[in-house]
Amino acid sequence: MKYEVFFPHHKIMIGLLLMAGLSSSCKRLIEIPPNPATAVTEAQQFSDSATAMTAVAGCFSYQSNGGGSFTFNDGNLARNTGMSSDELIYTYTGDPAGLQFYANNLNAFNGSVSGMWASPYIGLYPVNATINGIAASSGLSASFKKATIAELKVVRALYYFYMINIFGGVPYVSSTDYQATSRLARSPVDTVYARILSDLTDAQQALPEEYPSEGRFLPNRNVASAFLSKVYLYRQEWQKAYDAANTVISSGEYILEPDLNNVFLEGSQEAIWQLPATGSYSVTSEAQSFVPQSSGTVPTYIFTSLLKDAFESGDQRLDKWAMATTVNIGGVDQVFYSPYKYKNVYPGATVEDYMIFRLGEVYLIRAEAAAHLGNTGEALDDLNQVRLRAGVSASTASTEDDLLAAIMHERQTELFTEWGSRWLDLKRTGTIDAVLGAEKPGWDAHDALYPIPNAQLNLNGLLKQNPGYQ
Repeated sequence: MKYEVFFPHHKIMIGLLLMAGLSSSCKRLIEIPPNPATAVTEAQQFSDSATAMTAVAGCFSYQSNGGGSFTFNDGNLARNTGMSSDELIYTYTGDPAGLQFYANNLNAFNGSVSGMWASPYIGLYPVNATINGIAASSGLSASFKKATIAELKVVRALYYFYMINIFGGVPYVSSTDYQATSRLARSPVDTVYARILSDLTDAQQALPEEYPSEGRFLPNRNVASAFLSKVYLYRQEWQKAYDAANTVISSGEYILEPDLNNVFLEGSQEAIWQLPATGSYSVTSEAQSFVPQSSGTVPTYIFTSLLKDAFESGDQRLDKWAMATTVNIGGVDQVFYSPYKYKNVYPGATVEDYMIFRLGEVYLIRAEAAAHLGNTGEALDDLNQVRLRAGVSASTASTEDDLLAAIMHERQTELFTEWGSRWLDLKRTGTIDAVLGAEKPGWDAHDALYPIPNAQLNLNGLLKQNPGYQ
């Protein structure tokens, strides 16, 4: 079912996955209302909490066919950064644009790069429109406006966080006036980070401790804190990263799932923020891309030898989060590994949700921050929480340098193909040239940023291309 929501400058088609109303306990319920209206004006859309939540629902909806407003659902971030880094090999030779990521020879005409630039802005439009509409409404309570705008600020921060880490500085858009926003220059990375931190700090202060809906679909205070810990880590603000991660871990709300097969399921005890991933054709785009469609043939995306060899003996992550496919090539059986964190290609009895933040990552954030702060004992404890859950022996690293190296290794095996973590880790730690320069012929330092799409440069003369690209 789709709703047409009319705004002064644009008509948005919002595919509803979630619909929320208010119960007597002020919990927002996940349900579709009976006999909904098919089209409403902007004033009507934000006249009361029930209609306003239809717009909010669209901002959080995930559909693997790209029908939701949450545009990180297309799998491009995991696939493309996995190929750009040292995680994945792309075996399909009939896709020159895809092969450019693995060879690190992108150009400004690459269609997938264009999608990675355009999709977040498509997703940001309803987010900004809904924030502005709720803020201007006279029919909504102050408490509803405060909490709902805070939830949407977390989404806005998510889009911009990944935009600047993929492209560098980007135009920062917070309005829905296309005439005003179509000719914005790129804001410096530090400026965008400041806006991200402002949104997340506001959200952390405004959101309640409890989740505002059933499940962990809409952000609560811990979601904002987990996100802040990640941003501070990237900014090398170690004490703030430690404090934010510690808030989440100390809340007692989450535990590491003992069984790795349960981590990405609906109801995961490890989940801090996850969206319902449903669709009539497929579940998550990652499963659709990574799970082999047939046996006896080389999967489309396979582990590099560097990723495969990073798993220690007995590591359950290789057994449960990777699929081994045996292929006979020239009379010799060869085993290829592909990502298998999301296992459901088609909807089934086992329900998987799309994970955005989880406790395993937050433990590693706190460990890294603690190591930089000289708290080596605590850093080792956090690192070993993740290792022992994976079935590998406890680390004995003791010095700061050894601990940081061990934590980076653990991030490689714990967070592979999740949200571009490996690609971004190599960049933020300043190791990308050394690592990929040794692994990939033709690697150049400018490859660490993707090019600004040529079509965008033609549309907006204020945009400047990243160095190294034509």
